[in-house]
Amino acid sequence: MEYAQDDYLMISGIQHFKFCRRQWALIHIEQQWAENVHTVVGELMHKKAHDPYLTEKRKDILIVRALPVSSKSMGVSGECDIVEFHKCEDGITLFGHRGLYSVYPIEYKKGKPKESDEDKLQLAAQAMCLEEMFSTEITEGAIFYGETRRREPVEFTEELRCEVRKIFEEMHEYYKKNYTPKVKPTKACSSCSLKEICMPKLEKAGSVKAYVQKVLEDAE
Repeated sequence: MEYAQDDYLMISGIQHFKFCRRQWALIHIEQQWAENVHTVVGELMHKKAHDPYLTEKRKDILIVRALPVSSKSMGVSGECDIVEFHKCEDGITLFGHRGLYSVYPIEYKKGKPKESDEDKLQLAAQAMCLEEMFSTEITEGAIFYGETRRREPVEFTEELRCEVRKIFEEMHEYYKKNYTPKVKPTKACSSCSLKEICMPKLEKAGSVKAYVQKVLEDAE
């Protein structure tokens, strides 16, 4: 199956969806957003990494920033923070450059490595787009974390790839139905930039019907 460009979703949405399906729907379906210290720091890091006019060459490595990527099969598009093309004996050809190159995507994130997989899923999704665009195979990439100031290698396993495809399929279903899931409050809600919009604590208050029923019973 191939998606039309008008139906493409944002690659970056996969991290929101993995973190909280409701958060993803509020941002990508209802177009709601709110800044907090975490989102501001993250945006500043990406501004440093994203310079679409800058291409560096360091010895046998070509560095491209803010590279647009997309996938017809997954119906997504976005940008890679940085893609390194490493000169090798068995790789792809690049217009205007001699030799063959392997592809190595790098994503920039604030903070430190997470126990959950949302960052890895986003990077894997970018790699899968690059594979489709360049007709190649990418086995590894890296995530650079601002707090630790180091790269964390990520292996693109079949398990990770399957989860990427499954999540994008679910995202497309939600988007097609214009569906925003109900909130499931967790400890992570306290650090969410949308907590004032989402108002997770209201979930504990029960339904309006139950509230009205209780008021009527108390009045008898």
